[in-house]
Amino acid sequence: MEVLIFTTSIEKPEQISMVRPLLSNNKAIHDWSFDLDDCDNILRIEANNISPRYIETMVRTAGFECQELD
Repeated sequence: MEVLIFTTSIEKPEQISMVRPLLSNNKAIHDWSFDLDDCDNILRIEANNISPRYIETMVRTAGFECQELD
């Protein structure tokens, strides 16, 4: 299992609800969480065989910025 970390423009719990279906319905994603207390509004994903670019694109289709952290 791989852990991917992203910085996002998601700042409020109600915004998480806009991406929840995208993340929860993806079978490659085993778990995900947001840390909105962090200055980078972190999205943490545990997944198998999923591209960071795919996650970035998925979150962007919901209208938010998303970029993998090194």
